[in-house]
Amino acid sequence: MSKIKEFIKNISPFNNRTEMPKILYVIKVVLIFWVFKFGSELVGEGLALAIHFACGKNPLEGEMFDENTITLITYLGYSVMIVIVFLLWKLFQKKTLAELGVTKNFASYFAGIAIGTVLLAVSVISITICGSLQFKGLFENIDTRMVLLMALCFVLQGAMEEVLCRGVVQQLLVKKTSVPVAFGVSAFLFTVPHIGNMQGGSPAITAVAIVNLILISLIFSLITHRFKSIWAACGLHSVWNYILYSILGLNLSGKDSAVTAVFDMRSAESSILNGAEYGIEASIITTIVLALALGVLLISFRHRVLLCKKELLAGQMSKRAG
Repeated sequence: MSKIKEFIKNISPFNNRTEMPKILYVIKVVLIFWVFKFGSELVGEGLALAIHFACGKNPLEGEMFDENTITLITYLGYSVMIVIVFLLWKLFQKKTLAELGVTKNFASYFAGIAIGTVLLAVSVISITICGSLQFKGLFENIDTRMVLLMALCFVLQGAMEEVLCRGVVQQLLVKKTSVPVAFGVSAFLFTVPHIGNMQGGSPAITAVAIVNLILISLIFSLITHRFKSIWAACGLHSVWNYILYSILGLNLSGKDSAVTAVFDMRSAESSILNGAEYGIEASIITTIVLALALGVLLISFRHRVLLCKKELLAGQMSKRAG
């Protein structure tokens, strides 16, 4: 009985124990992820309902705001969810925000924006050249205010997912297990919540979408590890979603084309080249682009590690000679 109690205490997400076998610690971190995710989402949903009731609407009886307002409430609610995760992190893990990856290196956010813009541009242009995307000019009846507000919305949405996956999960695991384990578990937990958006798609499209989620997650993890901060991953994540959805008007992770955007782009036909209803994130062309980007980052990362080792060795030899 005492062993069972000890086991439960070890894997409990409500303490900061780390002295246990690595496999148990991985289980513990997975549980922490889901508790933090569901806990913050529960508060977020409660806030959305409260706003409806405060404005004289009863969502339980179908009285809802218009689509744009609901979208804004949903996305802006991510700010509350981020705060909840920060509080849970401080309360149960007893760690600082810097240990979560929220460091002073905010400049890396713009590096992430640059990387994300290039990756998305190469993907969209390549798919268009292949004839699987059509550019139809400017979006009809552009809601400029909504487009601008969605920039903030995607900043918060991208940050929320990165705080959980590259923050909570990766930062806890990389210190106790290893970099590959931290990256792998983070990629798994990043991918699983997105699978629900793939219902109704063909097996091929679903398979490509999952591969692409894993690839982009590994890219997020690599740049987080490289910059020792989650800011770059936040920037990449947010700019990818914003440009894809609110600038180009394309489907985002299975979500239908935007209500308003700057440009009007559409799939020429449903195929594995454009990702069908799921969007270009399930395109085989996007797979190639992300795989090449990951390869470049891995080579760069390996080169940096070797360089650091040489500098460390040179320093040690210099001390001995002195």
